[in-house]
Amino acid sequence: MRPSAPVSVRFLGIDYGRRRIGLALSDPSAMLSRPWKTIVCRGNRAAVAAALAAEVNRLVSEDDGLAGVVLGYPRALGGEATDQTAAVMALAETLRAQITVPLVLQDERLSSREAESLLARRHKNWRDRKPLLDAASAAVILQDFLDTRRGSSQDSGDALLEDDFS
Repeated sequence: MRPSAPVSVRFLGIDYGRRRIGLALSDPSAMLSRPWKTIVCRGNRAAVAAALAAEVNRLVSEDDGLAGVVLGYPRALGGEATDQTAAVMALAETLRAQITVPLVLQDERLSSREAESLLARRHKNWRDRKPLLDAASAAVILQDFLDTRRGSSQDSGDALLEDDFS
């Protein structure tokens, strides 16, 4: 009897911003995230969602596959909505209609600050860090999701709609 192929548990993390979108990928074991790339926002929400859906669908078709998408969910430190929250919710709704894998929202509070701190250790000059920041923020968001998914996070409320991946 032939052993079956391992099931992919690779995830894509997205840090959505008005000008740039950071993307990160997990390894196939869903233990570690890494910054992948940054794409520039071009066009309206539908165009941005279509570009992201094309990336997702391409990743799904690769040998490692894709188990799901983790989209950063912006909230203020106190937990209330920010001016970006509605835009992310609208993007999530549009994107869900265009992809075949589950999409979850992950609390992204302080992710940019953590990414900036991590990048500052390797790149002392701000100009060197700036082009890397969005993808690094996506990696922080994705890593938070992966840690929560494995049960190693102390705050089980960080991931929203995570039951899609159980």
